[in-house]
Amino acid sequence: MTRLVITGSNGRMGRMLVACAAQHPELSITAQIDQGQDLRSVIQDADVVIDFSFHSATLGFARICAEQGRGIVIGTTGLSAADREAITGLAARIPIVFSSNYSTGVNTLFWLTRKAAEILGPEFDLEVVEMHHRQKQDAPSGTARTLAEILAAVRGRDLDQVARHGREGMVGKRTREEIGIHAIRGGDVVGDHTVIFAGLGERVELTHKASTRETFANGALRAAQWVAGRAPGLYDMQDVLGLR
Repeated sequence: MTRLVITGSNGRMGRMLVACAAQHPELSITAQIDQGQDLRSVIQDADVVIDFSFHSATLGFARICAEQGRGIVIGTTGLSAADREAITGLAARIPIVFSSNYSTGVNTLFWLTRKAAEILGPEFDLEVVEMHHRQKQDAPSGTARTLAEILAAVRGRDLDQVARHGREGMVGKRTREEIGIHAIRGGDVVGDHTVIFAGLGERVELTHKASTRETFANGALRAAQWVAGRAPGLYDMQDVLGLR
């Protein structure tokens, strides 16, 4: 039995995690934490913390997990570069699964994106398009950034140097190096992501569309069960799914 604490339990993903965990007899939620509640008071009864809270709270939760020797699964997006670096440092003390997306399908998309970029080569222009519901606060999505990071890595580029977030006005011709990233918001869209490889005379598009948050919740629960008792280190869903 893997014992869990859910942080951000009153949010969309928090509520879904609680609902999905009830379908897994090998998992037990020992506590649910939301804004203003103390993780330290309940963490002793847990093996792993699953965090889908708010970007300003995640690092604090991770530090408490490191103090108490508990693993953590982080799904919160919108973290600053400094917070991401600090969380990475904590992986020397505890096991951390840190992924921009916990969907099995999206992680397959990550794998396919890398392979397609390697096969198609530098002659193809690269664009990433994502769409989410009107309530989403950060842009681009963590998943879109991960896709762009994969593309940049294959090309041997620094994403911060080649990313192009939308286009407006007389921007000139598209450069060979740039990677376009475009965020669309509206309605109740759970999450759509498309990677476009545009060449001369042909185009390849890889798309994943999520119609329910259950896929993310079940993936995060799978990650929590996988990371329980594992050696300290920084992992992601590619490790959980054996896609490395």
